[in-house]
Amino acid sequence: MSKQPVKKKKDEVGTTGHSWDGIEELNNPMPRWWLWTFYGCVIWALIYTVLYPAWPLVNGATAGLLGKSTRADVAAEIVRFEDANAAIKAKLVETELPDIAKDPELLSYAQNAGGAVFRTWCAQCHGAGAQGAQAAGYPSLLDDSWLWGGTIEEIHTTISYGIRHNDDSRFGDMLAFGRDELLTEDEVAQVVAYVQKISDQEHDAALAAPGETIYMDNCASCHMEDGKGEISVGAPNLTDAIWLYGGDDVTLTETIWNGRGGVMPPRGGAPESAVDEAMVRAVSTYVHGLGGGVQSE
Repeated sequence: MSKQPVKKKKDEVGTTGHSWDGIEELNNPMPRWWLWTFYGCVIWALIYTVLYPAWPLVNGATAGLLGKSTRADVAAEIVRFEDANAAIKAKLVETELPDIAKDPELLSYAQNAGGAVFRTWCAQCHGAGAQGAQAAGYPSLLDDSWLWGGTIEEIHTTISYGIRHNDDSRFGDMLAFGRDELLTEDEVAQVVAYVQKISDQEHDAALAAPGETIYMDNCASCHMEDGKGEISVGAPNLTDAIWLYGGDDVTLTETIWNGRGGVMPPRGGAPESAVDEAMVRAVSTYVHGLGGGVQSE
């Protein structure tokens, strides 16, 4: 017996002709409000792409008929703030570095502006809190151990010209005593023991005794006879517990054998400077006030 076709009622929705396991797909149209909303969005999008920057090109994007530019808006805001701060920035440049701290308003501006400069240009190496990066060779700026001096004037010079970066930078390379055959392997071991002795670490006394003579002949010219270092050449104090690279046997041996010579880019006083003189002074004030700064004489 053949199956009779089902008659469609007058108001019954038709089907699309698709069927799965006897289940037919109804041909319900989209609501008109939804369609008009969709069409409106398409029209709005087309108008937007004509009026505003939208379509990417090889060297930029279409400018749009209105000439709107968020980059230009940001640039205008920067100019507005630069104009607003022009007077106090000029005062910062004109004021003697030690006298900045004597003016509360100027000091507040310098510390806030200097903190922003530090977080932008310095934190990558010295850490966000100036505690020094985890990798060796990036000094903490919170203690009172300064390779090149901790007065605000000395900090300003270091930031301005950098370390071992160009002819105007500070220079003070450490010799590679072992690699360049200035000392033998045994003599390097003896100096290591002596350095550990003057820094109050466990050491081999039998090696430290001859190591003192070798130290005086080869190291004292920079690190001084008492081991406290000479800041004019960036030679660190070897008598405290603060180590730029480390004070253990292996690290000290590596330091003396191959020498050390860190690099810091200049942030002022050079064509490749990243910031202007006012901001160099601001970040100098900020670093000096972190806790380890030395008072000017």
